[in-house]
Amino acid sequence: MTTRLAVFDCDGTLSDGQGAVCGAMAQAFGACGLVAPPSHQVRRIVGLSLPVAVRRLAPDSTEEDVARLVDAYKRAFFLARTEGRVAEPLFDGVAELLRVLRRAGWQLGVATGKSDRGLAGLLALHGLDGLFATLQTADRHPSKPDPAMLEAAMAEAGVAPAVTVMIGDTTYDIEMARAAGVRALGVSWGYHAPAELVAAGAEAVAADAAELQEMLDG
Repeated sequence: MTTRLAVFDCDGTLSDGQGAVCGAMAQAFGACGLVAPPSHQVRRIVGLSLPVAVRRLAPDSTEEDVARLVDAYKRAFFLARTEGRVAEPLFDGVAELLRVLRRAGWQLGVATGKSDRGLAGLLALHGLDGLFATLQTADRHPSKPDPAMLEAAMAEAGVAPAVTVMIGDTTYDIEMARAAGVRALGVSWGYHAPAELVAAGAEAVAADAAELQEMLDG
């Protein structure tokens, strides 16, 4: 039987980290003497690598300003995590879905705009760190929708695009999947609307973890 690879986005797909992201971004902008963007704009950039996300939120900023904002965000997020103020709960049914897929013979991966440290902390917090064959983060790759993370995941897992699926909640995930030539599935519980995911090229959009499992079984 051919081994299949399911690669998941993290924020907005596996876990709900919007509160932590929005809070850290507001603190970063304030620390740099800038007006913080509204939360709905911040949620739109979740999934992008941090420098790319900051440039979208502050398009008139200089490279120096962007670097300062990125550094301030990292410091704010790290402080919040060390003080126990970061809540990144898993979405309903996600943990069980991952374990069911593993038992069914799937290899699992993550492709995320988070850092290595941030992803490792999240997976360890929820007891998921032993489930994944490949973990790809913004620390080592260009931002989504560049296909580099998926290409590295497939190489590490030893599989071809034909047996790989990308699951995500944003158009960046879907566009990355299309660029890498893999199947793209969306989830409705994240930060971009289902219609946007379909327009970007998603084969389908799952309403919950049970429906996502059916799509993967099909």
